[in-house]
Amino acid sequence: MKKILFLASVMLASVTMQAQIATPAPSPASKLQQTVGLTEVTVEYSRPSMRGRTIFGGLLEYGKLWRTGANARTKVTFSDDVKVDGQELKAGSYALYTKPGKTSWEVFFYTEADGGGTPKEWDDSKVAAKTTAQVYQLPVDIETFTITWDDLGTNTANLGLMWERTYVAVPVEFPTDSKVMASIEKTMAGSPKADDYYAAALYYSSEGKDIKKASEWMDKAMSMIEEPAFWQLRQQSLIQAKSGDKKAAIKTAKKSLKKAKEAGNDDYVKMNTESIEEWKR
Repeated sequence: MKKILFLASVMLASVTMQAQIATPAPSPASKLQQTVGLTEVTVEYSRPSMRGRTIFGGLLEYGKLWRTGANARTKVTFSDDVKVDGQELKAGSYALYTKPGKTSWEVFFYTEADGGGTPKEWDDSKVAAKTTAQVYQLPVDIETFTITWDDLGTNTANLGLMWERTYVAVPVEFPTDSKVMASIEKTMAGSPKADDYYAAALYYSSEGKDIKKASEWMDKAMSMIEEPAFWQLRQQSLIQAKSGDKKAAIKTAKKSLKKAKEAGNDDYVKMNTESIEEWKR
């Protein structure tokens, strides 16, 4: 009996010791956070590696549903409603499933975001959005599966999936413009400050909206700022040039140039000098 108890205690100690040993996960967890426009996006996934294996058409059969990572389901969370291939995804979390193919992948955003692997029973009613994405061949191997947000724009970005020599981009549309326009309308109906006029002018200019209105707002902002900085004057000159008033643009750019020289900012000195020469033609 004593011998049995001794062996049991040795085995228990061995298990306890093993539990205290930390070893690296073969597919480490990763959390990707990205702001697109005004929307926060988080991707949580585990990252398997090639380790000498053929991945697509080998480890992962073409046309077979994949959790798009390892271990728990890959989870994508949006802080705002977005669109995928014209289909609305409400703010919240989704499991990302794919069916890799040789030339294209099927991509699914699944409402049941938690859990491991693929669902025991696939439920089409839980597919919030689906699309097909083209496969691009890479010139080098990507050893570890990688998810990225690429080609970031004001209202769009591509959810990138890379592994082996395969890259797939899933276009996602974001509600940036509607949110900004609502904010501008609300602010301008109240008591806008110089910074509000300045921000609204820059947004209208950068997004190709009413340039006359942008110029009006920029002039208002500058009239409220006691000593405009060289970078602010630079933006005013660009808007003036866009609105067709190159004479005013040159005059403002010269002010920006003078202040940029005083500040020792070579980049703005160069940009202003080049713009002045261009607008003189």
